[in-house]
Amino acid sequence: MIGLKGTLNVIDNSGAVIAECIRVMNGGRFARAGDEIVCVVKRAKPIPATMVGQAAQIKVKKGDVKRALVVRTRKEMARPDGRYIKFDDNACILLNNKKEPLGTRILGVVAAELRQKNWVKAASLAPRIV
Repeated sequence: MIGLKGTLNVIDNSGAVIAECIRVMNGGRFARAGDEIVCVVKRAKPIPATMVGQAAQIKVKKGDVKRALVVRTRKEMARPDGRYIKFDDNACILLNNKKEPLGTRILGVVAAELRQKNWVKAASLAPRIV
């Protein structure tokens, strides 16, 4: 579960590195894997001066407010078969206005709960689903 003011690693190639949750979109106080949040980009990769055109516009900058999808949480989650799963960190991927992943790649494992919550595009981009 990620509460307000919780920090997350951004595991896509959108340019953000660390984001901070400022609002949970499901109406609760905490977000679990598969929940949508609003976050502020706290740290981003620098945009090189040599990059011009549309490629420079896609990157996010520090201070940008974006929607994100939580893909991993430190807090354990119960699965229907009785098992519990937890991860080493809190992680998210950034979303655009159409609720599609902003990046083209996901760099790390994601929770299987994404498929159950109909985030199929995000689950298909991930190299491994746990």
